[in-house]
Amino acid sequence: MTYNECYTYFKIVGNFDPDTVTELLDIIPEEFWKIGDMRKNGTVRDFAFWRTGTCREYDIETDRQMIKTLSPLLDKTDVLNDIKARYDVDFVLEVVPTVVPGESTPCLAPSLEVMRFCCAAEIVIDIDLYVNRADNFTD
Repeated sequence: MTYNECYTYFKIVGNFDPDTVTELLDIIPEEFWKIGDMRKNGTVRDFAFWRTGTCREYDIETDRQMIKTLSPLLDKTDVLNDIKARYDVDFVLEVVPTVVPGESTPCLAPSLEVMRFCCAAEIVIDIDLYVNRADNFTD
């Protein structure tokens, strides 16, 4: 049994209207909020957020998860570049592995296809690595 896991997703953050982005990309987001929306703690959000493509199917070759996340966007480089030109936004491919010492570690290198697409659409690849202890799990 492996205790390692990883998930990936694509997000847009910045100063934009999520409804407009949804319409332009023709993709329904998994989660979004607008500037001015209230957080659960009562504070007001000062940036917009739009997320899609969450892939939780762990693969030791995480580039396969990355491409699953990005696949609905691959033919939308022009639209993404238009959004980037019109609004103050950042595009991010999030890769979030959690590893356990002693387990085989996942390969976090993106494929050339992923890198080329991310460069063409100015998408940052952000890897947030977490380490878990093996004794936190019981069989």
